[in-house]
Amino acid sequence: MNNKVNYTLVGFLVLFGISLMLGFTYWLLRPSGEQETKKYYIHFDESVLGLNVDAPVKYRGIDVGKVTSLRINPKNTKQVEVLVTVLKTTPVKSNTIAKLTSHGITGLSYINLSFTSEPSLELIPKNGSKYPIIKSEASFLERFEKSFDNVSGKISKTLSKTEALLNDENQKQIALILSRTANFMDKMELLLNEKNQKNLTLLLEKSASFADKSDRLINEKSISHFHNIANNLDVASLKFDKVLGNTDIFIEKSIAWENKISASFASIMNSYLGIKSSMDEIKRAVASGEFNFKDITSDVIPTLNNTLLDMQQLMIRTELMLDKYDKSPSDFLFKTQEIKKAPGEE
Repeated sequence: MNNKVNYTLVGFLVLFGISLMLGFTYWLLRPSGEQETKKYYIHFDESVLGLNVDAPVKYRGIDVGKVTSLRINPKNTKQVEVLVTVLKTTPVKSNTIAKLTSHGITGLSYINLSFTSEPSLELIPKNGSKYPIIKSEASFLERFEKSFDNVSGKISKTLSKTEALLNDENQKQIALILSRTANFMDKMELLLNEKNQKNLTLLLEKSASFADKSDRLINEKSISHFHNIANNLDVASLKFDKVLGNTDIFIEKSIAWENKISASFASIMNSYLGIKSSMDEIKRAVASGEFNFKDITSDVIPTLNNTLLDMQQLMIRTELMLDKYDKSPSDFLFKTQEIKKAPGEE
């Protein structure tokens, strides 16, 4: 038998088998036309502890991609830049939000994609970025940690204020207040024994009875006063109406008296003007040497006589009015003229 082994043939067969296995693996793992992928950047402002390369990216609980790389953001060292590869069929828009989510108690994390109510637009690269950037929000643990910090800070502040409030001096004041309150309660208990309770009940009953009587008395007096006020207002209104009528009569009489006085003064003014013109004529005649006393007096005397008569009538009327006013001012102001009835009128 030929025991020699052809190592070249064996090596060739091994390499061929490995090539077939690699080809088959690639054929199984290669993305199909419907499973073409797309890459996105996600910037986290928090720690990504528990997130590793190849960690899943999920959308509504379905694996749609994986984490490709993790690094510190070169443009902002406070952020962690995560490169993810997701299927093109995943509806990643401008309103897509990425959030770190923990795998229960394992400590591992994955990226969960969700959407806001904002209008959605196509997500495109901006500011010279190689890939589009998906917005991120704080995880539950991050929000809980911040809330816990706020709560712990407020608790610490409350404890500090409580400690300042309960210093030695304030404790003495509080103890004094409690002691006085206890004494007051003891006195109230003694006051509200059975005998004092009966007296207090009787006092309350008398107070209620007195309040009812006072209320009834006040109501009766108030109604009586109200009626008296109403009657007084009615009488005052009638008197006021009467005074207004007398005032109208006084105004009418004053107007008539004023008209008479005006007529008298007008007559005197006309007479004065006539005398003035006559005197001017006498002055002119004397100056020119044409002075004729007879002709001049024939014009002046009648005018002067009329003026004196008008003035005499005015003085008589004025004297009669003043005499009437001295005797009865109210009759002069408010008395109406009596209308004389004709024979046979009632």
